[in-house]
Amino acid sequence: MTLINDHRPLQNTRTHQHPQSMRNILVLCIVSLLVIHSYSLAGITGIFEGKIVDKVTKEPIVGVNIFLIGTQYGTISNPDGSYRIPNVRGGEYDVRFSIIGYKMLIMKNVVISPDLRTRLNIELEVGAVELQPVEIVAKRPLIQKDLAATAFTIGGEKIARLPIATFNEVLSLQPGTTLEGNVRGGNVNGTVFLIDGIPVQDVIGGGLGTDLPKSSVSDVTVLTGGLDAEYGNTQSGAVNVITKTGGNESSFGVRLERDNWLPGDWIKQQNRSTEFEVSANGPVLENRLYFFTANVFDVTDTRWWQDFQSFFPSPVSKQIKGFTKFDYVASSSSRWSLQGIYSFERWQDYEYSWRYDLSGLPTRARDSYRIALVNSGTLSDISFYTVSLSQFYQRSHIGPESTGDLSTQPYEYDFFLQYIVGGQRAWWAESRQRVYNLKADISAQIGDRHVFKAGVDVNQYDINSDLVKYEPQTTYFGKPVLDAPMLNYSNNYHYLPRSGGIFVQDKIQHSDDGSNLSFGIRWDFLDPTAQRPLVEYVPTGPSQFDSVRTGSARATIKQQVSPRISLSAPMVEQTFFFINLGFYFQYPLFDYLYSGINPQILRGLQVQSRNVLAGNPDLQPERTISWEIGIKREVNENTVASITYFNKQFRNQIDAKTLIPFDSKSAGDYGFASYVNNAQASAYGLELVLTRQNDPRLSGSISYSYMVTEGLTEYANQGIQYAQWGFPIPAVPYPLSWDQKHTIKADVELRIPGDIRSDWILLYNSPRPYTYFPTRDGFTPVDSTKNFVPNNRRMFDVLMINAKLSRRFTFGEEERFGITLYADISNILNRANVRWIDSNGRIGGELGDPGAYYEPRRVRIGIQGDF
Repeated sequence: MTLINDHRPLQNTRTHQHPQSMRNILVLCIVSLLVIHSYSLAGITGIFEGKIVDKVTKEPIVGVNIFLIGTQYGTISNPDGSYRIPNVRGGEYDVRFSIIGYKMLIMKNVVISPDLRTRLNIELEVGAVELQPVEIVAKRPLIQKDLAATAFTIGGEKIARLPIATFNEVLSLQPGTTLEGNVRGGNVNGTVFLIDGIPVQDVIGGGLGTDLPKSSVSDVTVLTGGLDAEYGNTQSGAVNVITKTGGNESSFGVRLERDNWLPGDWIKQQNRSTEFEVSANGPVLENRLYFFTANVFDVTDTRWWQDFQSFFPSPVSKQIKGFTKFDYVASSSSRWSLQGIYSFERWQDYEYSWRYDLSGLPTRARDSYRIALVNSGTLSDISFYTVSLSQFYQRSHIGPESTGDLSTQPYEYDFFLQYIVGGQRAWWAESRQRVYNLKADISAQIGDRHVFKAGVDVNQYDINSDLVKYEPQTTYFGKPVLDAPMLNYSNNYHYLPRSGGIFVQDKIQHSDDGSNLSFGIRWDFLDPTAQRPLVEYVPTGPSQFDSVRTGSARATIKQQVSPRISLSAPMVEQTFFFINLGFYFQYPLFDYLYSGINPQILRGLQVQSRNVLAGNPDLQPERTISWEIGIKREVNENTVASITYFNKQFRNQIDAKTLIPFDSKSAGDYGFASYVNNAQASAYGLELVLTRQNDPRLSGSISYSYMVTEGLTEYANQGIQYAQWGFPIPAVPYPLSWDQKHTIKADVELRIPGDIRSDWILLYNSPRPYTYFPTRDGFTPVDSTKNFVPNNRRMFDVLMINAKLSRRFTFGEEERFGITLYADISNILNRANVRWIDSNGRIGGELGDPGAYYEPRRVRIGIQGDF
């Protein structure tokens, strides 16, 4: 048998854009559905197929019952012995093959991969079906022949065994990524996160918009190259999470984990954290309605608890998060799912320079939830569909309840202007975002060779942000300019943008040798629904200007066409070659579009008194052209090796451009700037990966990556900051701060004496760059004639070894009840790994900030029971 995976003033003045007619939105949704008819959610389901023959005669067997145990997925074999089950949710299953006259066969741990064809060919032995079934553990294919891309899939059981705190940490374990989540040279916001195929992004500030209990994850697929056309609004990669589903067998689980089983007086290296989780699943109506739920309560005092304990009661950070899903099987061809994700988080801000006045820093809160309704099913033996409708909500709050409690008085500093010893940070923010998403696509197998896929998604946003923020002016070296006015970054906006996209893709498989050719293209649009103010700046004195609003212009609708093509083919025996080329894009964060463009903010602007960085609703999408070429070879029955070269060109990157000339060092004014598309970057590298699987004694992977990442800017505000400090904007590319040329990663799972399961992770990267531009007094450079060159030196290498040791004890009939004891140890060597160095070459700056190091060793010990 074979298995193949073929400013404003302090008063709270808001301005709102009046909502568009909801009728237009409804019409758009209906038209989208009529065009698509019935479709399947991207990146969730796959096709399970194969052929069944007699073990002796090799003749095909007709009428064999194929059933995925614990689900409603099933079929019978055709006269030629073939079978196909479309629309199977990605995950791990036990599959039963039975027919009168043959021994029943159960293939265990069969992995169905989303968007791929999983082929399982079976040989049945003659015998009575009533006999004890033959059980065989399926081996995962070493090479997925219909995948001409770089993708890594981690199952839910594996995630539970890894020494990680959250599911999204699996991204940093993959080749070509950094500890912070940069993927192949892209910035940290360049990766899209999806839960059950639906994005969960923070569209205002960027990054993952919510959290999810690890125990609710069925598997995670990380794509770092060669993304299909179904993936939009991403420059670097995609993380697609598939959640668990309940079944006919009920189960209940509890888990308690702490790093402070011993008092803090005994062990300082702890965060005083406690995590408690409850999960359950089972039937509501047998064979019809199932549920799954997982909920986590997490409290911690963070690594800074020794400072916090003088100002705040414990704990200083609290979070509750959870996931609940109901699945209803309406018929053999239709399934409904209602799911909810929630996360509520409260924490206290910390900065080392504020350690003697921590009560002056703002408190923070972030709440989020997502509700999704999904209908999926089969249209025929060769096609299947799913339609989803979802709402995502996120609220973020910084500071006191109202702006009336803010103080804009200057901070009090110690004699050396190092620590803030009195005052309150004038920072209040309230942002709310709602995203209404309609998403659908269809998959159909045409003949034996074509798998066709097409889809559509429509998004309606409700974006509301209100910010009051004053900051003291500082030199490049971090010293406060005491006699300078506070800088004002305040703004507010409320807009109702919308976006959408359509894609089509055809995967052509050559049935004889496993070759695959894929063509795909997608079209996307973004309508900011905003008016861009037209402003003139009239001189009123030396280095002083008044703004005059002369009118407004409607922001244009942004469009993007993104073709994708890939090819995989055999070279010699057990060796596959693949190549792909893709055009990718990412729309700007809404803060870059709308911040500071309201007339109430621009009116009466006096440049000398503050720094205004205005949004630009006419920003174009950031674009990436990426290609890769690689070879995968099976070394033996359990080991596969691969080598991949990639090249990425980033265009239209967002930067800030000064619109009024000035000399900040002599005039002391900070000008006016706006976001523009003018930066570019590039990344290329080589990845070597050796993977061993299907061996219970020793499995895992080790990888080496060589990568070069250069560009003209690292973040969107960098251009205006250079201008404020009087530095020229770099004219030639330089290494970006996440450029780590050499990276080694290893993930090893092995059993040790005492039936203890151990999972080990090694993470190493060569030194990253930083800017060496020394000063003696914190105000002027040592050598004022020396050119300012960003990232002209390197820090130190980083090495982390993490491990998780676990031992499971089982009880009762068929060992249905179990208790697992585990220890999760991060940074076992307690190595002082450096994160940043100041311009004088000092780790942690003149204060010796311990935050300049990654977290030292932590030991979390837990107990888990499942019943």
